[in-house]
Amino acid sequence: MKDDNCIFCKLANGEIPTNTIYEDEDFRIILDAEPVSKGHALILPKNHYRNLYELGDNEASKLMPLAKKMAKKMTDILGADGFNILQNSEEVAGQSVFHFHMHLIPRYKGAKNNSTLLGFSHIETNEEEIKAVCEELNK
Repeated sequence: MKDDNCIFCKLANGEIPTNTIYEDEDFRIILDAEPVSKGHALILPKNHYRNLYELGDNEASKLMPLAKKMAKKMTDILGADGFNILQNSEEVAGQSVFHFHMHLIPRYKGAKNNSTLLGFSHIETNEEEIKAVCEELNK
């Protein structure tokens, strides 16, 4: 199902020109228009899902093998020294376009933004708090 008001639906379904590097019946992978590194790409499902929580199980089962295949190909061709696969769900997590998408980000030694690309720091916690979270999640 598509959302006629969603820019990423239009990109994923070829209604707006893109720099497409892969396409199949479920996904289109395009180069990001505002990349954070050379080769930064987005995996876009052709169906509309707001975020990871809504992503269809069929697409979800195909997503990681596709991301792995493309990360390997992009690393080999572009000479990347590492790779990030990133997905943000909801605004608080950094999602700015509310159509599920996964970022494929090749990383290069010496790149000027290496230290700020993900921009998060660790919280202070202790073993007791960690065990309490573990217990909650295992109920």
